[in-house]
Amino acid sequence: MLDFQHIQNFMFSSCNLVLACKTSYTQPYELWGKSGLGILELLLVATGLAMDAFAVSLCKGLRMRRINYAQAVVIALFFGVFQALMPRLGWTLGIQFEQYITAVDHWIAFILLSVIGSKMLYDSLTEDPSCPIQTVDRLDLKELLLLAIATSIDALAVGITLAFLKTDILLSVSLIGIVTFILCLLAVAIGNRFGNRLQSKAGIAGGVMLVLIGLKILLEHLGVVTF
Repeated sequence: MLDFQHIQNFMFSSCNLVLACKTSYTQPYELWGKSGLGILELLLVATGLAMDAFAVSLCKGLRMRRINYAQAVVIALFFGVFQALMPRLGWTLGIQFEQYITAVDHWIAFILLSVIGSKMLYDSLTEDPSCPIQTVDRLDLKELLLLAIATSIDALAVGITLAFLKTDILLSVSLIGIVTFILCLLAVAIGNRFGNRLQSKAGIAGGVMLVLIGLKILLEHLGVVTF
């Protein structure tokens, strides 16, 4: 015999679940985040993180006798994929410790972004920006893999920050990956045409962006500024 009370409760619960899912997927994203990072802030973070990969891609373009668009796409894919995967890994790690550090999460976000940005600035101002001048006809995929991992380590720490700020991780990694791919694709073409004159400037710009985003997060948490 059917229990109509159970059926009614099941239908009511199902309707609530559908409405909750619909609400969560149709809620517009903020341009400037209130609880987490908004779209514009994520774009700035993505651009800042991509600057190391951008600089390496400039060198790759410089070493091509003529622009090879197939190789440019492969280079951009390597950097874009790893730049997207690392924040996802960092976010997973950050979620595990979120409940223990909620009271100081904005300070941690500020420190991580400031340290990463400051390191990028220091490296750009002190290291020799010149690229090897010998030309190559084929890509060394092992070298490219190591470079993609090395230039995405900073993104791992940023992923931890995204977890503390309760930022949408799917949107975040999508933007980071797409922005990195596009910038690296452009960097190969620019490097092939203009050489390495933009390499150090890219690192400086990326470092400044990350430091400013970290400072904004801290000042908002302290109530000094609101956006």
